[in-house]
Amino acid sequence: MTEHNHDDHNHEHEEGHEHNHEHITIVDEDGNEELFEILFTFDSEDFGKSYVLIYPAGAPEGDEVELQAYAYVENEDGTEGDLQAIETEKEWDMIEEVLNTFMEDEDM
Repeated sequence: MTEHNHDDHNHEHEEGHEHNHEHITIVDEDGNEELFEILFTFDSEDFGKSYVLIYPAGAPEGDEVELQAYAYVENEDGTEGDLQAIETEKEWDMIEEVLNTFMEDEDM
């Protein structure tokens, strides 16, 4: 069974792979697990890091959701890495710029 979005426009920037959402589980400081969907990931050469933007899983499409951004550091053995909080204003500014560009592309 295939799943169709109600907005049926083609994304030409998808290089032959299905646009299925990846999920990530984050454990908060109280030990509660929360499921998030990955909006997108990108690498920054300026900061030498990968970044991931996520939002709470199951949020109705079109609703305002609270996006969260983290730096992603892969473990040296290639296994899943750690999410690290964004610590500098410069990084936040860069992430906002990338996000704005991403949102403009999605609206086309």
